Amino acid sequence: MTHHDTDIHDVRELLGLRTIAAKIVVTAYAATFALVAWSTNPPGGGWFEFAAWIIVSIGALGLILVPGDPLPTPATAYLTVSGPIAVNLIFAVAPVPIDGLLQLWPLAASTAIYTYMCVRGRTVWAWIGMAIVLTSCIIWAERTGQGAAYGLSMSAINLAPLLMATFFAWTIRPAAREIFALRRQATVRAAAEAADTAVLDERDAQLTRLDDHARPLLERIADAHPLNEQERLDCQLLEAHLRDTLRAPILAVPQLAAAARAARARGVEVVLLDDHALDTAPDEVRDRIIAVAADTLTQARSGALTIRILPPGRDVLATILHSTPDDILRLEYGHDGRPLAPRI
Repeated sequence: MTHHDTDIHDVRELLGLRTIAAKIVVTAYAATFALVAWSTNPPGGGWFEFAAWIIVSIGALGLILVPGDPLPTPATAYLTVSGPIAVNLIFAVAPVPIDGLLQLWPLAASTAIYTYMCVRGRTVWAWIGMAIVLTSCIIWAERTGQGAAYGLSMSAINLAPLLMATFFAWTIRPAAREIFALRRQATVRAAAEAADTAVLDERDAQLTRLDDHARPLLERIADAHPLNEQERLDCQLLEAHLRDTLRAPILAVPQLAAAARAARARGVEVVLLDDHALDTAPDEVRDRIIAVAADTLTQARSGALTIRILPPGRDVLATILHSTPDDILRLEYGHDGRPLAPRI
């Protein structure tokens, strides 16, 4: 799958999570909670606050940077446990009673992560993470003598954003699938139209070349006067060239076509065959094979010369077979366009 195909099916593209604006929002998220962590830092809790901030900041970055829909399992696992870990790190140093809810800032930070997990296709895991966070709050409140109800009350408010994100995900994700399907159909249709256009352009080019080469001879044939020897030879050479364009289109380049015409005019029997191994070869390999073939045609003075591009998947890319009354020379060329081993 190409990069473009991946973009078409990436929910981050649909929701704008790959835009500069999204990166600015994540930067603001990290900066805001860094400020809150610094301003509410209890005595001796600096490293705990810093560790909690690093954990949630990495999670926020992962939401916009990790590809895949839904989120891959490793990223999902990290985001799920990031909330409970960050919250419990703060509980380890939070004063009892707390001076304000800002001291428990990982509750809000993890809620933001879980809401976007819903959008990224991991709603169940987001709720699991939130349930663990709420349980951690209840256990901390009970352990510190504040009562389980207090722990639930200070954290239950975060259920509302997650609930809204859940309904949003239920709405947007089916719509996203439809949008992706429409994009895929549009891409397929555009590719088909481009292919049709290319076929028509090639047909027009072939017709133009045929008209340029064949029209003068056809008009001459239609004349009442018989053809002379040169005109007969021109007809034979043109027929051979047109046959080359059908049997070996990749070899029907001006350089090689001119060499083949000159060789045939000298009496060499030339056969060009293309079984498409050269279609996907690098340009330098293709140019090297064509240059060698043209040079061989230029040097040929008699006999039969067959230049063949072999089918894909073979060890040999191309062969040149030159048969004369005195000798038979066979050259093979590898996938780098260089000769392998001549066989005589």
